[in-house]
Amino acid sequence: MSENGSAKNGLSYAAAGVDIDAGNALVENIKPIVKATGRPGSDTKIGGFGGLFDLKAAGFVDPILVAANDGVGTKLMIAIDANKHDTVGIDLVAMCVNDLIVQGAEPLFFLDYFATGQLSVDQGTSIISGIAEGCKLAGCALIGGETAEMPGMYTGGDYDLAGFAVGAAERGSLLPSHDIQEGDILLGLASSGVHSNGFSLVRKILEVSGHKFSNVAPFEPEKTLAEVLLEPTRIYVKPLLAAIRQTGGIKAMAHITGGGFTENLPRVLPDHLGASIDLSALDPAPVFGWLAATGGVQTQEMLRTFNCGVGMAVIVSPEKCLEVIDVLKASGEDVINLGRLTARQNDAVTYHGDLALG
Repeated sequence: MSENGSAKNGLSYAAAGVDIDAGNALVENIKPIVKATGRPGSDTKIGGFGGLFDLKAAGFVDPILVAANDGVGTKLMIAIDANKHDTVGIDLVAMCVNDLIVQGAEPLFFLDYFATGQLSVDQGTSIISGIAEGCKLAGCALIGGETAEMPGMYTGGDYDLAGFAVGAAERGSLLPSHDIQEGDILLGLASSGVHSNGFSLVRKILEVSGHKFSNVAPFEPEKTLAEVLLEPTRIYVKPLLAAIRQTGGIKAMAHITGGGFTENLPRVLPDHLGASIDLSALDPAPVFGWLAATGGVQTQEMLRTFNCGVGMAVIVSPEKCLEVIDVLKASGEDVINLGRLTARQNDAVTYHGDLALG
């Protein structure tokens, strides 16, 4: 046989850059991690062709299923640069389950998609451990996922994540409700930081200013910029489920992601209503002021790119407001009175007061 023929016949999947053994080792590593996310209705055994969930065992009688999917975006580039992968899985879960709870749905189960150029068992275990932690915070089960090693598509240790969450609510209980009206109160739940939106602008600010992610954060000197920026997205599921079920007073919610208040609040408001927000009520973390000052970002641009200190907006009636606040605070939430719903004028969201960015 010719030399060329021997080389051709000797090729393998591993020689092409895909390590099946590493994939099997990752599955073995994460089996106990996945099992720890179990909840009523779930089967957290992995390795099959699909995940199972029993709605009846979860306590639902006449459920409507609600599904959401999302990713972490270019925040992953900071995790890769900093070689810190244990929190982006929480972000992945948060971006999905926070979208379920705003519709009044209890998150039930989650699946992930992890694609990388070269599979590292340690890196993969760290990422999926974060996903499992996010699932526990949300009360949902991690019932499956996919790990794809794709050399040529991704370089070296680069990777991407996608998440898929399914929740349920009893028929007739979905949000927003049909009784939203002028004068309803707009509450805000504090964010844990930048969350998972606006990172293309964050990275551009660091690029043009010459800062590196490994630099000490000027506004928080005990941490690096990477550590501050990688603070995971807050998961609001359990406090909001408690408030929904104990008070019956929540009419609508908006997850404040990319687009800020300006783009996200109108998604849950009737066409004839708008929201008036008192910016002086917000208490943005120092990172927001630093980003605005370092990048010369105007307040309006900050408000339509970042959460600026509020990760979830909640609409309640004046009569139920204090009761809802009490339940949320008892669950550990920092609650802000943001403003009220008004008759819509030209803009669905109007602002007054000054945003304290430094």
